[in-house]
Amino acid sequence: MSETAGAASFSKLGFAKGQVIQEFGYDDDVDDDLRFGLEDVIGTELEDEDFNDGADGVLLWYRDGDDDLVDLMVDGLTKLFDQGFIVLLTPKAGRSGHVDASVVEEAASTAGLTTGGQVNVAADWAATRLMPPKGPRR
Repeated sequence: MSETAGAASFSKLGFAKGQVIQEFGYDDDVDDDLRFGLEDVIGTELEDEDFNDGADGVLLWYRDGDDDLVDLMVDGLTKLFDQGFIVLLTPKAGRSGHVDASVVEEAASTAGLTTGGQVNVAADWAATRLMPPKGPRR
């Protein structure tokens, strides 16, 4: 995984063995090595958008021009167990579909999330951990 995040980067984002992670925004441009590496860390396959049970975490692939980012974040929030988190993957600067950090910050704030900084996870993708407010959401 020379071009993709190792277990330490996934751990920094909050991923751990035994978690249920639901994925949104999958398309033909996603980084499959990153996905497979994450599945190795959590010990199971990622759940798709049709998964109806709760999740420990949500993985959002988002590119400039996709559907509304705030709506996508809120949809992800509704899937989370308490103490869950969202990881937003966006194309890096200079790549097609790049999303400016200020857009991510504004969308996260509007969705009621806080950003936990960006982590370099792949050659073409950067990850931002998003956390909901503390306490029960339902």
